[in-house]
Amino acid sequence: MGARIAMVTSTDGIDMDIDLPLIVDALCAEGCAAQAVAWDTGSPAWGDFDLAVIRSTWDYTERLGEFLAWAGETARVTLLCNPAPLVRWNSDKRYLLALAERQVPVVPTRFIEPGERCDEAEFGMAGEVVVKPAVSASARDTARYERDGHPDALHHARRLLAQGRMVMLQPYLRLVAEGERSLVFFSGVFSHAVRRQPVLTEPGLTDHGRVPHPGVTGYRPTPAEMRTALAALAAVPSAEAPLFARVDLALDEARNPVVMELELIEPNLFLHLDPQGLRRFVEAVAGRARRTAC
Repeated sequence: MGARIAMVTSTDGIDMDIDLPLIVDALCAEGCAAQAVAWDTGSPAWGDFDLAVIRSTWDYTERLGEFLAWAGETARVTLLCNPAPLVRWNSDKRYLLALAERQVPVVPTRFIEPGERCDEAEFGMAGEVVVKPAVSASARDTARYERDGHPDALHHARRLLAQGRMVMLQPYLRLVAEGERSLVFFSGVFSHAVRRQPVLTEPGLTDHGRVPHPGVTGYRPTPAEMRTALAALAAVPSAEAPLFARVDLALDEARNPVVMELELIEPNLFLHLDPQGLRRFVEAVAGRARRTAC
């Protein structure tokens, strides 16, 4: 029997992750015993697998403590990818501060913790601003505000803080209208990239029904974009490159790429759009599983 591999998902992910069956089928074709398993399932036992790869655990931000506990427990009985310490580090967007400290260009970000002062002075940045929680996915509880909407932005931030959630304040990058760039890496090696239309299309709107990745098309990153993405990966606190990573970039006013997010937990890898990307991912997973089984 080949390596036993769990592709970790969620209740919604089992039905909605269109990459999941492609991955499982391709791994089985490679001789692995692969199956999709929801992270909060009681069966089978995680120790029954040689490798557990997090893919579409799309409810983790709403159950973060429970999810992080699961990651730690699972990592004790099998190889978890990405590893539990990286999952914990990446689950809070304060990792952007760690990237900035390593001289990685990132979107300028101000974090406000519950209990800290939050008033009009926080919105002194020019132009439009973005307000979002530090633990979030798919632009949930996120909105952008024009300058005349700063009172609403303040209300939004205070509402999140009252819920006990850390808040992020960022300038809205005007050139995001040209598309967000997502560069995908497997075991530290570039695989493929896409460009996506912006999500925050309407000022002042907090919409949980947004399409998370509108208008996705294949994309060839520029040398500057590749350098920025590789710098972000080099700043990851891990001795080994993550099995998978997605670096989301946008252009600042000087048209320089800056990191919007570094996704190491459950990013969409757009494998259904790139057969070679699917092949590369399966090879990386199968190789990691074989190494573990030896």
